[in-house]
Amino acid sequence: MVRPIRLAAMAALAILFATPLAAREVSDAMGTVTVPDLPERIVVLTNEGTEALLALGVHPVGAVNSWQGDPWWDHIEAQMGDAEPVGTESAVNLELVAALQPDLIIGNRQRQEDIYPQLSAIAPTVMSSELRGDWKVNFKLYAEALGLSDKGEEVIAEYDAKVADLREKLGDATNEEVSVIRFLPGQIRIYQLDSFSGVLLKDIGFQRPENQNVEEFAIRTGKESIPDMDGDRIFYFTWEVGNGEGKALEEEVLADPLWQSLSAVKAGKVHGVSDAIWNTAGGVIAADLMLDDIARIYGVQ
Repeated sequence: MVRPIRLAAMAALAILFATPLAAREVSDAMGTVTVPDLPERIVVLTNEGTEALLALGVHPVGAVNSWQGDPWWDHIEAQMGDAEPVGTESAVNLELVAALQPDLIIGNRQRQEDIYPQLSAIAPTVMSSELRGDWKVNFKLYAEALGLSDKGEEVIAEYDAKVADLREKLGDATNEEVSVIRFLPGQIRIYQLDSFSGVLLKDIGFQRPENQNVEEFAIRTGKESIPDMDGDRIFYFTWEVGNGEGKALEEEVLADPLWQSLSAVKAGKVHGVSDAIWNTAGGVIAADLMLDDIARIYGVQ
């Protein structure tokens, strides 16, 4: 529970000691917000937002903890420097945010709409709308909020060029119908097009099994749907945070006779990949690393 008096005092101090900055308006998921032209102290409240800042050459003073890591994903830890962890996407510590005296906060309506008034009282707060599918949508908003839209376009152009190069190297391999499966405690997900991995696979030009080739997020199911998980090739990843139930389910399914009967399994075309890179981190750095994974798996590096 945040103590309102203490939080208000911190916010007041942040305003008192802040250096006046030129300002401009940005349209976001909450409406229109006035942001400083050249923000210097940024707190970011999503994992994919953290990757966006790092890709733009910006080091936040504070960021939410990575979903896995202590406190950061392995693939960004070296870049995070002395950034302060401020809780998780779903449980932001407002006192820690206020204590950092940010001049800009970047968050997400899906995660933090309930605390938007408190965040806005601390500093101008730019909120993206969704956390799903195409990372470029939020990335462009964050770049605009930071006054780095041109740099953002450069980053996207580099990604698009890498995708095009990989597509050319893969050639006819993109005709494969690739299936994407995730194991979680008590649940299996069959991922579809409106997911992080789904967008990247579509960018590259891969085909998908019929039940995955729809503009939805995922089918939530269990072992009874193992036959629906088949494809020419299967990529799977596992949520390993917690008491190990996700990993236990993965091991149970991979040993199941139904799984062993799948055509991709029989062909030796099943690949365990990183949950962070292929799904949970959700940002531009993870997208780049996912492309590297695919190049390695298909032997076209």
